[in-house]
Amino acid sequence: MKNKNTPYTDTATVESQRNDMIPEEFPEGPYGAATNEDVLGKETPYTASQHAAPRFTYEDREFHAGLKRRDAFAHPTHDDPNRREEVTEDESEY
Repeated sequence: MKNKNTPYTDTATVESQRNDMIPEEFPEGPYGAATNEDVLGKETPYTASQHAAPRFTYEDREFHAGLKRRDAFAHPTHDDPNRREEVTEDESEY
């Protein structure tokens, strides 16, 4: 039998659910709600690990890591953390 005191870590999906902040469909509240509420939004304080989920990037970056886009006119992947500007056509590998 295994030792029950072994440390464990949560899976990536559990960490994502805990840390990725999904934009609300109706940020002003549910349909028909009073419009002059004092506080809207998150009820609990934010933690240091929480961040807004990227809206226009790959959902699963680890799955697509190292793969180049196949279309010559594809938008850059923005997966290089050291580069802040977009790739020009001259720098493209296509």
